[in-house]
Amino acid sequence: MHLVMCMYYNEKIQITRESKNITQKQMAEHLNIKQQQYARYEKGINVMPIIYLKGICEILGVSADYIIGLPEKMEYPKL
Repeated sequence: MHLVMCMYYNEKIQITRESKNITQKQMAEHLNIKQQQYARYEKGINVMPIIYLKGICEILGVSADYIIGLPEKMEYPKL
């Protein structure tokens, strides 16, 4: 049986942030919000608005696909 670890986006953000030694204060400053507000998003107390996803990905150096749990190598639509 193959077990897949499932994490919510806020857990992935927290684990990634801590692994890169970035503080909640640094994240909040990058997003131009208060540290307490950021902490509530990361703890899952409040739902984080999608507008912050790009800034979070930039500071953490990861893709939005990783944060929201999409599989690797998903194709983009051909327009």
